[in-house]
Amino acid sequence: MSKPESILHPVAIPQVMINFAASYGVDQDTCLQGTGITEAELYDSEALVTRNQEMRLIENLMLALPDVSALGFKLGMQYNIATFGIWGFALRTSRTLRDAATVAMKYLPLSTAYCKVSPFETDEYYGICMDPDSIPPHLRQFLFERDMATGLNLMNELSLAGVSVTGLELQGEPLPYAEELEKLCGFKPKYHSTRNAMWINLKDVDRPLPTFDANLVRMLDDQCKAQLERRQTAGLSGQVRQQILGPLGLVATLDDIADALALSPRSLRRKLEQENTNFRAIVEEERKQIALQLLRGSDMKLEELAIHLGYTDTASFTRAFRRWMNCSPGEYRKTNRKAKQ
Repeated sequence: MSKPESILHPVAIPQVMINFAASYGVDQDTCLQGTGITEAELYDSEALVTRNQEMRLIENLMLALPDVSALGFKLGMQYNIATFGIWGFALRTSRTLRDAATVAMKYLPLSTAYCKVSPFETDEYYGICMDPDSIPPHLRQFLFERDMATGLNLMNELSLAGVSVTGLELQGEPLPYAEELEKLCGFKPKYHSTRNAMWINLKDVDRPLPTFDANLVRMLDDQCKAQLERRQTAGLSGQVRQQILGPLGLVATLDDIADALALSPRSLRRKLEQENTNFRAIVEEERKQIALQLLRGSDMKLEELAIHLGYTDTASFTRAFRRWMNCSPGEYRKTNRKAKQ
């Protein structure tokens, strides 16, 4: 199966985010800043965006709405079967929820899922686990919430015959907005669990779905295969971003990345140049985005922030930040906090 990070997404995905942001007074230009997505592409139903473009839009959304609780969950509630095109319709025409889950797993890169998703079964329940550990840390909670809410929406939409998600378990302590999350879910999640999961009663997983269409099942399966091929992208810059935002971190060197991608450093440089970028530019761009987010949304000390971003000292980080924003990190934090008050 293709890796999720190498799959292009339909422009409908960012459209949902932009419409959601607009409901909070955030304009389209703010959402698209630095994404490379043009207005023409946004309204082209055939347009596709990379996962990195989507992640940049998410970062912009988080920066614009730092005080909205359960932001990722609220966004996830906006996604439905129709949002996902062929993948969504393939789920809808499946014979049962079990079959729909099988199709979902088979073509998961066609969804918005960033979590590692896997089904499980007990004597009483059939469920879906969501593991967010592979998501870059600064986006992890937001994307986990979005994936979980999207999953709840899809499960409930598929179960038009009266079946619905009956339980949700989450790792860790209740979040500060636990009561709000409970209202959004429609039931109280179970905390301190060993996994993040949602489930339905086992007796309902093989109940025929009212939208089952035997004539469409095979055709939509073939179309999902074709979509995977069409959306496959070999963009090396995207693979580099995934490495520095994931397992290797922002302290990784070009040699580290080349080794992880089974390339020579020289080949990595050349291939990035062919994509009109370079390793330093990619690292700088990611450092800037994460710095802006943490300065606005956290109380992390500048010394800690500098280390988190891969700088050897605070002075180096401050010089870089002045180059990006024409002000110091402290001035930026003070100005933006005043603006929020």
